[in-house]
Amino acid sequence: MKMLELKQLYQGFRDPKSILAWSEKIKQEAKDLKCKIRVMEVCGGHTHSIMKYGINQLIEEVFEFIHGPGCPVCIMPKNRINHAVLLAQEENVILATLGDMIRIPSSKGSLSDARSKGADVRFVYSPLDLLKIAKENPNKTVIYFAIGFETTTPMSAALLERVEREGIKNILFHINHVLVPPPMEAILQNQDVHIDAFIAPSHVSVIAGSKIYEPFVSKYRIPTVVAGFEPVDLLEGLWMIVQQVKHREARLENQYKRSVSFEGNLLAQEKIEHYFELRESFMWRGIGEIPYSALRLKEKFAQYDAERVYDLPYEVVKEPKGCICPQIISGVAKPLSCKLFGIVCKPTSPIGSCMVSSEGVCNAYFRYGNLL
Repeated sequence: MKMLELKQLYQGFRDPKSILAWSEKIKQEAKDLKCKIRVMEVCGGHTHSIMKYGINQLIEEVFEFIHGPGCPVCIMPKNRINHAVLLAQEENVILATLGDMIRIPSSKGSLSDARSKGADVRFVYSPLDLLKIAKENPNKTVIYFAIGFETTTPMSAALLERVEREGIKNILFHINHVLVPPPMEAILQNQDVHIDAFIAPSHVSVIAGSKIYEPFVSKYRIPTVVAGFEPVDLLEGLWMIVQQVKHREARLENQYKRSVSFEGNLLAQEKIEHYFELRESFMWRGIGEIPYSALRLKEKFAQYDAERVYDLPYEVVKEPKGCICPQIISGVAKPLSCKLFGIVCKPTSPIGSCMVSSEGVCNAYFRYGNLL
C-alpha cells in the first residue's frame, strides 16, 4: 500500500485558486455590511497563518483582525520565568521545557542566560523525553517547566502517569498550564477592546471540544467559529462569521470537524482531571490576574510539585520600558504601534515575549512583513 505523504494532507487547503475563490465569496457576502467585522483570532497559530498567506490583505475591506492571547510563551508572566531561572540555578538540577521558553527574558535573565552561566537547561520536543533524562541522571533532580494551553496539558499528565507507574523519584513539575476561555472572557470585559466575533483555536478544541466556547454565544452573543490553521480552513471559518453577522445571529460553529468534536477528547480530559485542579488565580502577561484560568497539581501529587518542594517567591515584575506586548496580547494594540518594533526589537534581539516566540504576533508581523 502506498504511504500517504504529509503534503497530501494539506496541499489542497493551500490551493491558490481555492483561496481566491473563498476570498471573493466572502467579499460578495459582506458587500451590504456597513463596517468591518472586528474578529479576534485567539490562537497564535492562526495569527501566523493569516499573516503568512496574506489573508489580512485578501479581505481587508471585510475584516479587521484583533490578535489574541493564544501564544503560551507570550502570556507567561516574568515571575513564573523567574521561578524557572531560580530552579535551573539550584545545585544538581536539570530544568527542561518546550518551545521558545528558554529565550524569554525575565528580571533574572532568560533560561538561555542561565545555561550560558553553567545551569543545565534543556529543550525537549516531548515531555516524555524527561524519562530518558531522569534515568540517565539518577543523582540529579529533573524539573519539567510545563507550559501550554489545553493542547499540551495531556502530555504533562501522560508524563506524570509514567513517572508514577515506573516509580521514578527524580522528576518534579512546575505547572504553568493555562485555559483559553477565561482570558477570552477577561478581554471582553475590557472596554478598550471591541470584538464582533471570535475565531476559536483548533488544537485546543481537539482536546477540550468546541463546547468550551458556548458561553461566548449564550452569554455575550458573540459569533464564534472553530477553524483549522490552513488558509482555506480559515477563510471558510471567516465566511461562516460573515453569514452570522449579516443575519445578526450568534452561534457556535465548527469548521474544523475533521479533527474537532463538540465533546473533545474525553480520555485526555479524564487524565487532566485525574492529576490537575484549577488554581484560584493566575497572572497573565498583559491581562493581569484571572481567576480560575490555570491548573496546578492536586494535593495528592504534591511530592511531584516543584512549587511545593522549593521556596519560590511571588514577585510582580514590570515589562521593559517602551515594550507594549501587554497591550498587544490583550487586543488593545498592534505591533506596528510599538516604537521598538523592527528597530531594536527583532527576532534576533527580542525585547518582548511577542517577538521571541515563534507563535508571537510581533514575530509574525516581522517575519511575513518582508522584514527578515
